[in-house]
Formats: sequence, C-alpha cells, structure tokens
Amino acid sequence: MATPGARPDGFVPGRHLIDAYGAGGFRFAEMSHKGSILMLPSGVRAWAATDNQPWLASQFLDVFAEAGTIELLLLGTGLNLRPLPEALRWRFRELRIGLELMTTPPAARTYNILVAEGRKVAAALIAVD
Repeated sequence: MATPGARPDGFVPGRHLIDAYGAGGFRFAEMSHKGSILMLPSGVRAWAATDNQPWLASQFLDVFAEAGTIELLLLGTGLNLRPLPEALRWRFRELRIGLELMTTPPAARTYNILVAEGRKVAAALIAVD
C-alpha cells in the first residue's frame, strides 16, 4: 500500500512509529521497507548501512543535517553490538546529539517509546532477519 507523500527516493515525510521489524526490514506508516532505515524528525529514509561494513561519517550525513532537531540518536547495530569509532562519536558530541548504541530490536522499541513521549529522538536502524 502506498503512503501519501511517499517519494520514489526512499523518503516518507513525517514522524512514524515502527510497527514491526525483522525479515530484513521494517513496517511503518502502513507500508513495509526491506533494508535499513533512518527515522528522522523530517521523515523516514532508506539507509544503505549494513551490519558487515565499517561505520563512516558519510552514513550519517542526513542525521547531521537535522542536528538542531535531534537530541538523541538511537543506533540499532543489527543483531550484534558494534562500537562506533571515537572520531565519529566526537562528531555527534560536537553537534550535541546524544548517542545510544544497542542492537536493533531494543533500539526500535525504545524509539517508539521516546517518540510517544514527544522526545527529540531519531533512530538509525540496521535491518535484521
């Protein structure tokens, strides 16, 4: 089912809760998406990150662009916890974005709770099977 306002570039505007995760993707806004996602204050974006590649600052450019509207980024690292390089952690500190790393399932659940509380939260979630 197509969501009103969904664009072919993998962007769905607006704040949405995560309805389900697993099987390599996510359900939100009455639609499903295969692959990883960024849940940002401006909307949901497809995210090319996977659990078997190194972390790069370029993966977070969309997050950095919305820094003024994000107090906390929940980083769902897949099924295994993976640390972020210290230089990248410092970039988040410089932008005053709090950072919490956890596996994707608890990151998705925590995101929903914080959005429901009206918090300025975003999530970068690697898809899990």
